[in-house]
Amino acid sequence: MTRMRLQRALARAGVASRRGAEVLIVAGRVLVNGTVAELGVRVDPTIDLITVGGRRVKQTKVAWIALNKPAGYVVTRRDTEGRSTVFDLVPDLPGLAYVGRLDVATTGLLLLTTDGEAAHRLTHPRFAVERTYRAIVRGRPADDIRRALRRPVVIGRRRVSIVRFGVRRAERGASDVTLTLTEGRNRIVRRVCEQLGLDVVRLIRLSHGPVKLGRLAPGRWRYLTANEISAIRAGR
Repeated sequence: MTRMRLQRALARAGVASRRGAEVLIVAGRVLVNGTVAELGVRVDPTIDLITVGGRRVKQTKVAWIALNKPAGYVVTRRDTEGRSTVFDLVPDLPGLAYVGRLDVATTGLLLLTTDGEAAHRLTHPRFAVERTYRAIVRGRPADDIRRALRRPVVIGRRRVSIVRFGVRRAERGASDVTLTLTEGRNRIVRRVCEQLGLDVVRLIRLSHGPVKLGRLAPGRWRYLTANEISAIRAGR
Protein backbone atom coordinates (compact mmCIF):
# COMPACT_ATOMS: atom_id res chain seq x y z
CA MET A 1 0.00 0.00 0.00
CA THR A 2 1.31 3.48 -0.87
CA ARG A 3 1.70 6.11 1.81
CA MET A 4 -1.22 8.40 2.54
CA ARG A 5 -2.04 11.24 4.87
CA LEU A 6 -2.69 10.08 8.41
CA GLN A 7 -6.21 11.51 8.52
CA ARG A 8 -7.08 9.56 5.39
CA ALA A 9 -5.76 6.34 6.95
CA LEU A 10 -7.84 6.96 10.07
CA ALA A 11 -10.93 7.66 7.99
CA ARG A 12 -10.44 4.51 5.91
CA ALA A 13 -10.09 2.50 9.12
CA GLY A 14 -13.46 3.78 10.27
CA VAL A 15 -12.03 5.69 13.24
CA ALA A 16 -13.63 8.99 12.25
CA SER A 17 -14.36 11.16 9.25
CA ARG A 18 -11.33 12.88 7.78
CA ARG A 19 -12.27 16.11 9.58
CA GLY A 20 -12.83 14.18 12.81
CA ALA A 21 -9.43 12.51 12.37
CA GLU A 22 -7.80 15.94 12.03
CA VAL A 23 -9.33 16.94 15.37
CA LEU A 24 -7.88 13.82 17.01
CA ILE A 25 -4.44 14.52 15.55
CA VAL A 26 -4.42 18.17 16.64
CA ALA A 27 -5.49 17.07 20.14
CA GLY A 28 -2.37 14.88 20.32
CA ARG A 29 -4.33 11.64 20.68
CA VAL A 30 -2.78 9.94 17.65
CA LEU A 31 0.64 8.28 17.75
CA VAL A 32 2.59 6.85 14.82
CA ASN A 33 5.27 4.36 15.80
CA GLY A 34 5.17 5.72 19.34
CA THR A 35 5.53 9.39 18.39
CA VAL A 36 2.77 11.98 18.67
CA ALA A 37 1.63 12.66 15.13
CA GLU A 38 1.22 16.01 13.42
CA LEU A 39 -1.11 17.05 10.63
CA GLY A 40 0.37 16.29 7.23
CA VAL A 41 2.35 13.22 8.22
CA ARG A 42 2.11 10.36 5.73
CA VAL A 43 1.82 6.74 6.78
CA ASP A 44 1.61 3.24 5.38
CA PRO A 45 -1.08 1.52 7.49
CA THR A 46 0.30 -1.91 6.59
CA ILE A 47 3.69 -1.08 8.13
CA ASP A 48 3.31 1.79 10.61
CA LEU A 49 1.89 1.31 14.10
CA ILE A 50 -0.93 3.82 14.54
CA THR A 51 -2.70 4.27 17.87
CA VAL A 52 -5.55 6.52 18.98
CA GLY A 53 -5.97 7.04 22.70
CA GLY A 54 -3.62 4.11 23.29
CA ARG A 55 -5.56 1.69 21.08
CA ARG A 56 -4.07 0.30 17.91
CA VAL A 57 -5.85 1.21 14.71
CA LYS A 58 -6.49 -1.81 12.55
CA GLN A 59 -7.20 -1.35 8.89
CA THR A 60 -10.50 -2.94 8.03
CA LYS A 61 -11.54 -4.23 4.65
CA VAL A 62 -13.48 -1.50 2.90
CA ALA A 63 -17.17 -2.41 2.76
CA TRP A 64 -20.13 -0.59 1.26
CA ILE A 65 -23.73 -1.60 1.95
CA ALA A 66 -27.02 -0.34 0.54
CA LEU A 67 -29.99 -0.90 2.85
CA ASN A 68 -33.67 -0.29 2.19
CA LYS A 69 -34.50 1.15 5.59
CA PRO A 70 -38.01 0.29 6.80
CA ALA A 71 -40.12 2.69 8.85
CA GLY A 72 -39.67 2.39 12.60
CA TYR A 73 -35.91 1.77 12.55
CA VAL A 74 -33.58 4.34 14.07
CA VAL A 75 -30.38 5.38 12.29
CA THR A 76 -27.99 4.97 15.20
CA ARG A 77 -25.71 2.29 16.61
CA ARG A 78 -27.61 2.05 19.91
CA ASP A 79 -30.93 3.59 20.91
CA THR A 80 -31.53 4.75 24.49
CA GLU A 81 -35.25 3.98 24.10
CA GLY A 82 -34.61 0.40 23.08
CA ARG A 83 -35.95 0.79 19.55
CA SER A 84 -34.70 -1.32 16.66
CA THR A 85 -31.79 0.23 14.75
CA VAL A 86 -30.59 -0.14 11.19
CA PHE A 87 -27.58 -2.05 12.51
CA ASP A 88 -29.95 -4.87 13.44
CA LEU A 89 -30.51 -5.38 9.71
CA VAL A 90 -26.95 -5.45 8.33
CA PRO A 91 -23.78 -7.51 8.94
CA ASP A 92 -21.79 -6.66 12.07
CA LEU A 93 -18.65 -5.24 10.44
CA PRO A 94 -15.93 -3.39 12.39
CA GLY A 95 -15.99 0.33 11.65
CA LEU A 96 -19.30 0.22 9.77
CA ALA A 97 -21.06 3.60 9.93
CA TYR A 98 -24.09 5.12 8.24
CA VAL A 99 -23.79 7.80 5.58
CA GLY A 100 -26.33 10.51 6.38
CA ARG A 101 -29.38 10.00 8.55
CA LEU A 102 -32.98 9.18 7.78
CA ASP A 103 -35.57 9.90 10.46
CA VAL A 104 -37.44 7.03 12.06
CA ALA A 105 -40.50 7.35 9.78
CA THR A 106 -38.59 7.80 6.51
CA THR A 107 -37.83 4.74 4.42
CA GLY A 108 -35.57 3.97 1.50
CA LEU A 109 -31.90 4.00 0.60
CA LEU A 110 -29.38 4.22 3.42
CA LEU A 111 -25.69 3.72 2.70
CA LEU A 112 -23.32 2.27 5.28
CA THR A 113 -19.56 1.96 4.92
CA THR A 114 -16.23 1.44 6.61
CA ASP A 115 -14.66 4.05 4.31
CA GLY A 116 -14.88 7.24 6.36
CA GLU A 117 -13.17 9.39 3.76
CA ALA A 118 -15.56 8.50 0.96
CA ALA A 119 -18.51 8.86 3.35
CA HIS A 120 -17.34 12.41 4.05
CA ARG A 121 -17.48 13.21 0.33
CA LEU A 122 -21.04 11.94 0.12
CA THR A 123 -22.30 14.08 3.00
CA HIS A 124 -20.29 17.31 3.10
CA PRO A 125 -22.19 20.26 1.53
CA ARG A 126 -19.06 21.33 -0.39
CA PHE A 127 -19.38 18.32 -2.70
CA ALA A 128 -23.08 18.96 -3.51
CA VAL A 129 -23.95 15.27 -3.86
CA GLU A 130 -27.46 14.68 -5.17
CA ARG A 131 -30.09 12.85 -3.12
CA THR A 132 -33.50 12.04 -4.59
CA TYR A 133 -36.64 11.58 -2.49
CA ARG A 134 -40.23 10.64 -3.23
CA ALA A 135 -42.92 12.13 -0.99
CA ILE A 136 -46.60 11.29 -0.99
CA VAL A 137 -48.27 14.43 0.32
CA ARG A 138 -51.67 16.00 0.98
CA GLY A 139 -52.79 19.57 1.52
CA ARG A 140 -52.59 21.29 -1.86
CA PRO A 141 -53.44 20.40 -5.47
CA ALA A 142 -50.58 19.14 -7.62
CA ASP A 143 -50.63 22.28 -9.79
CA ASP A 144 -50.22 24.50 -6.70
CA ILE A 145 -47.28 22.40 -5.46
CA ARG A 146 -45.63 22.63 -8.86
CA ARG A 147 -45.95 26.42 -8.91
CA ALA A 148 -44.61 26.68 -5.34
CA LEU A 149 -41.55 24.60 -6.17
CA ARG A 150 -40.71 26.82 -9.12
CA ARG A 151 -40.03 29.58 -6.58
CA PRO A 152 -37.10 29.53 -4.12
CA VAL A 153 -37.78 27.64 -0.89
CA VAL A 154 -35.97 29.13 2.11
CA ILE A 155 -35.44 27.19 5.34
CA GLY A 156 -33.51 28.69 8.25
CA ARG A 157 -32.68 31.79 6.16
CA ARG A 158 -30.96 29.60 3.57
CA ARG A 159 -32.27 28.62 0.17
CA VAL A 160 -32.83 24.89 -0.20
CA SER A 161 -30.73 23.47 -3.03
CA ILE A 162 -33.49 21.78 -5.03
CA VAL A 163 -32.04 20.94 -8.44
CA ARG A 164 -34.97 19.00 -9.89
CA PHE A 165 -38.55 18.20 -8.99
CA GLY A 166 -41.57 16.44 -10.37
CA VAL A 167 -45.20 16.53 -9.23
CA ARG A 168 -48.09 14.34 -10.31
CA ARG A 169 -51.51 13.50 -8.98
CA ALA A 170 -51.80 10.38 -6.83
CA GLU A 171 -54.77 8.45 -5.47
CA ARG A 172 -57.40 9.88 -3.13
CA GLY A 173 -56.44 13.50 -3.63
CA ALA A 174 -52.78 13.07 -2.71
CA SER A 175 -49.80 14.22 -4.77
CA ASP A 176 -46.64 12.31 -5.64
CA VAL A 177 -43.64 14.64 -5.38
CA THR A 178 -40.07 13.78 -6.40
CA LEU A 179 -37.32 16.09 -5.14
CA THR A 180 -33.60 16.00 -5.93
CA LEU A 181 -31.45 18.04 -3.56
CA THR A 182 -27.73 18.61 -3.16
CA GLU A 183 -27.81 18.95 0.61
CA GLY A 184 -28.68 16.86 3.63
CA ARG A 185 -29.82 19.20 6.35
CA ASN A 186 -31.74 17.53 9.16
CA ARG A 187 -35.26 16.52 8.00
CA ILE A 188 -34.89 18.91 5.07
CA VAL A 189 -37.50 17.30 2.80
CA ARG A 190 -40.09 17.22 5.57
CA ARG A 191 -39.28 20.84 6.39
CA VAL A 192 -39.75 21.82 2.74
CA CYS A 193 -43.14 20.12 2.75
CA GLU A 194 -44.12 21.86 5.98
CA GLN A 195 -43.07 25.19 4.47
CA LEU A 196 -45.40 24.52 1.53
CA GLY A 197 -48.30 23.56 3.78
CA LEU A 198 -48.15 19.86 2.93
CA ASP A 199 -48.72 16.84 5.15
CA VAL A 200 -46.30 14.01 4.40
CA VAL A 201 -48.01 10.63 4.15
CA ARG A 202 -44.90 8.75 3.09
CA LEU A 203 -41.28 9.70 2.42
CA ILE A 204 -38.73 7.50 0.64
CA ARG A 205 -35.12 8.16 -0.36
CA LEU A 206 -34.61 6.81 -3.87
CA SER A 207 -30.94 7.55 -4.42
CA HIS A 208 -27.81 8.95 -2.80
CA GLY A 209 -25.07 10.00 -5.19
CA PRO A 210 -24.58 7.33 -7.86
CA VAL A 211 -26.37 4.62 -5.85
CA LYS A 212 -30.06 3.92 -6.48
CA LEU A 213 -32.55 2.04 -4.32
CA GLY A 214 -33.87 0.09 -7.26
CA ARG A 215 -35.90 -3.02 -6.42
CA LEU A 216 -34.27 -3.69 -3.06
CA ALA A 217 -37.04 -4.86 -0.72
CA PRO A 218 -37.70 -3.10 2.63
CA GLY A 219 -35.38 -4.43 5.33
CA ARG A 220 -33.02 -6.03 2.79
CA TRP A 221 -29.46 -5.02 2.02
CA ARG A 222 -26.80 -5.61 -0.60
CA TYR A 223 -23.12 -4.86 -1.13
CA LEU A 224 -22.40 -2.10 -3.59
CA THR A 225 -20.97 -3.04 -6.95
CA ALA A 226 -17.41 -2.17 -7.96
CA ASN A 227 -18.78 0.38 -10.44
CA GLU A 228 -20.84 2.09 -7.73
CA ILE A 229 -17.86 2.29 -5.39
CA SER A 230 -15.65 3.68 -8.17
CA ALA A 231 -18.31 6.31 -8.96
CA ILE A 232 -18.48 7.35 -5.28
CA ARG A 233 -14.70 7.74 -5.09
CA ALA A 234 -14.62 9.64 -8.37
CA GLY A 235 -17.31 12.02 -7.10
CA ARG A 236 -19.78 11.15 -9.84
